[in-house]
Amino acid sequence: MWRIFAKALGAKEGKHEKEADMVALVRTVILFSYMLTNAFIIAGVARHWNDVPKDQSTCIQRSQALPHSASPTNQR
Repeated sequence: MWRIFAKALGAKEGKHEKEADMVALVRTVILFSYMLTNAFIIAGVARHWNDVPKDQSTCIQRSQALPHSASPTNQR
């Protein structure tokens, strides 16, 4: 199983088997760190997907906050 996983990570690198296994181990650690980072990003997005302020009166819309002349689309 390790041999198949190591081949899936990429070409064998190293002068002998032990060194190639260490390279595969480092690649595995990098892969799992990417997977963990992506899992946290996805969890954060899913957690805040439909966030709505509890007090709707404190929510100020952008059109009410900026005067029409100060909106970024009208600046040149």
